[in-house]
Amino acid sequence: PFFPYKYKFKFSGCPNDCVASIARSDCSLIGTWRDDIIINQDQVATYVKNGVDIQAEICDLCPTSCMEWDGKTLDIDNSNCVKCMHCINTLPKGLKPGKDRGATVLIGAKAPIIGGALLGSVFVPFIKMEAPYDELKEFIEKLWDVWGENGNNRERIGEFILRVGLGNFVEALEMEPDPNMVLHPRENPYIFYEEYIEEGDEE
Repeated sequence: PFFPYKYKFKFSGCPNDCVASIARSDCSLIGTWRDDIIINQDQVATYVKNGVDIQAEICDLCPTSCMEWDGKTLDIDNSNCVKCMHCINTLPKGLKPGKDRGATVLIGAKAPIIGGALLGSVFVPFIKMEAPYDELKEFIEKLWDVWGENGNNRERIGEFILRVGLGNFVEALEMEPDPNMVLHPRENPYIFYEEYIEEGDEE
């Protein structure tokens, strides 16, 4: 198909993202899970015997403080887990990703060419990656249609999203807005997000 510019895919098996797909590809797919982290308390106890300080090296370094250690049992509040992989990397035998696995789809990264560097934005927080991958293919084709019809010459899709605005792009894709799509809170208090009110809801 005729694209305004090149379009790259990169795939990472887990949130460690060792290939840096979040920074180097127009479409990044990063393996993740959406159920609870699997904990082997016996293996955690073995790490403690071998000199690992669970409180200092695991709980205190958790970015969302979702882990608790009472000296014998490690508890995780999975609803607040951001899947940074720190605890799993430190205790690979004691902690494992959940079994309900899939991928997160991020769009819009690129290295500096015309504009500055961009990191990918989350568009699909979780998608089951099972053959024949129809759900992913439909999303990508719809995304290509919007970008192909409206993008300028030599404009990467990340630059296109910046130009038209993330909200307008999401509407063109006929997607529901999701908090995971926000890169950071708004900086200007005088710019307000459009309110999405479903039929039947009170204004």
